[in-house]
Amino acid sequence: MPLLDKVHGDLELYIGGLFTLRRKEALQASNITHVLSVLRLPLEESLFEDYQHKVVEVDDVDDENLLEHFEDCNKFIQAGLDAGGGVLVHCAMGKSRSATCVCAYLMHKYGLSPDEALAQLRVSRPLCEPNDGFWQQLQLYHDMGRPENIEEVPAYQRWLYLQEVALSRACGQAPEAEKIRFEDEHSSGTGTSDFEMRCKKCRRTLATSQYIVSHKSQQDQQSGTPPDRMTTSTACAHYFLDPLSWMRPELEQGKLDGRLECPKCKTNVGKYAWQGMQCSCGDWVVPGISLAKGRIDEVKSRPQQGYGIRMPPPAAGRKAGQGQGNL
Repeated sequence: MPLLDKVHGDLELYIGGLFTLRRKEALQASNITHVLSVLRLPLEESLFEDYQHKVVEVDDVDDENLLEHFEDCNKFIQAGLDAGGGVLVHCAMGKSRSATCVCAYLMHKYGLSPDEALAQLRVSRPLCEPNDGFWQQLQLYHDMGRPENIEEVPAYQRWLYLQEVALSRACGQAPEAEKIRFEDEHSSGTGTSDFEMRCKKCRRTLATSQYIVSHKSQQDQQSGTPPDRMTTSTACAHYFLDPLSWMRPELEQGKLDGRLECPKCKTNVGKYAWQGMQCSCGDWVVPGISLAKGRIDEVKSRPQQGYGIRMPPPAAGRKAGQGQGNL
């Protein structure tokens, strides 16, 4: 396995493993002036005396957030290239973490998809293989349009929330109350909704189709049919939803599962399970927050009424939406 590989193309961009740093002759021959270290290990400062050096401390595990570092890494790489030198991006083996950062840079610079960026990288270093979590982050980065400030992008905030839910689930706990993301409190008001879901007993609007969580039935999985809000839910006994503000009193109790009651008439309209719930179609939805079709009526949305979800008054000592700033 080569210790140092030049990324295919015109850029003086290189990728390698940790032992590359001890091959001073190879680094000098490649005119390396900037080194980006993407790993969480003690590093000898003497190895970097001759270089501009940046460290991103991450482990090579699926639930590590490398996405939040893409912007800074891109700027560091670009600064090194603009200065006329070579840039080395390394992790422990030059396979996953460093490959992810190089892919993100190629995507940012050339507008490539994750597959295209990885294919270009593998021309010179075939062993490159971002772990599953990093690969999903590259996909999200691409889907978001490769933004410079991802903290303000709703899709990134939602991804952070789902990561938090997954972490809590792994610990056998419900997510902390202040970390639950109620989607209608973060809606921009420009989404489209095909229909409303109303309590069958009192007609109170509980949700709109905008907040349906799509999933695939076993039949769709076998046929390769992509999930769709309308067709996926047709064969199911429940509508799976994002958390909505009227669910707050129940979801913030810290229980792993429970019932959902209509906030107006207190009729049981659904249930939830943070550990996940199996739909009648056979698919497993995590987390599972659902309304029973037999307990609601579906009414075609009227444009002039917008989303039709009435927001509850803020809880005492808390403004609406407060507590999501760390998502």
